[in-house]
Amino acid sequence: MRQHGVRRLGALIATIAVAGSADARATAPTEMVRFAPHRAVYEITLERAASGSGVVELAGRMVYELQGSRCEGYTQNMRFVTQVMSQDGTEQLNDLRTSSWEDGAGKRLRFNSEQYRDRKLAESTTGDARRPADGGDTVVQVAKPEKQSLTIPARYLFPMQQSEALVRAARGGERQLAVGIYDGSEKGTKAYETSAWIGGPRSELQPKDPKSLTGITSWPVSIAYFEPAQAAKDSVPSYELSFRIFANGVSTDMVIDYGEFAVRGELKELTFLSQSSCEAGTSSAAGAKPGPKGK
Repeated sequence: MRQHGVRRLGALIATIAVAGSADARATAPTEMVRFAPHRAVYEITLERAASGSGVVELAGRMVYELQGSRCEGYTQNMRFVTQVMSQDGTEQLNDLRTSSWEDGAGKRLRFNSEQYRDRKLAESTTGDARRPADGGDTVVQVAKPEKQSLTIPARYLFPMQQSEALVRAARGGERQLAVGIYDGSEKGTKAYETSAWIGGPRSELQPKDPKSLTGITSWPVSIAYFEPAQAAKDSVPSYELSFRIFANGVSTDMVIDYGEFAVRGELKELTFLSQSSCEAGTSSAAGAKPGPKGK
């Protein structure tokens, strides 16, 4: 499974709460958005597979954890494990572990990931992206898998920035959102253009939704991811993410569609973690914590 799509799935399931209000339904679009620390467990299943995709069966679980706040920065940890059976009958165990720390003001992103196949380390990525004080292009230093430096246009957002922009757009009644995104995936070397469609608000729950979401507005969202060259040519996206996001930020009904095959993530457990006591203002340089244990 492609690492970037999995990483973006993790970044977009962040549970979001509105500062100063326990009821997100009463929040004006202009109010600050804050991300609530939480741990979520998703069951992963094969949604569909074309005959030439090579995928016959797929099942697994994703454990995602978000900690921190705007003033101390956000730490995201994820472990995504899948068992895949190919058309020739062979099976492969994929285990992706990612951890990142993002400055609350979007000035810095530290990221690392490890990809295991059949319990053997196949790929490791570590890097640090910084936005200069003068507002120029973002400078990225990749340490693994090989040392290299690159620059990303200043307009490209980091993952938590993109999630915040999406929630603001939904709350404000916008139906489209187009932004660039850089999250350190694909060995830290790629940035993507995204085009999001946001559906109208809904108030009813689906049968499998947690009862705690009763009465909270949600929006269906679909985001297409393009490599910059693709976007310039108006071509087919590399992949698409679809999900339903609630006004408090909980995401359900998630699907990653790669064209030849698609996988679904169904929320099974949601635990809110301790809120930070600090107030928005000054960011710390806290490092990323080890990923959550899960399988």
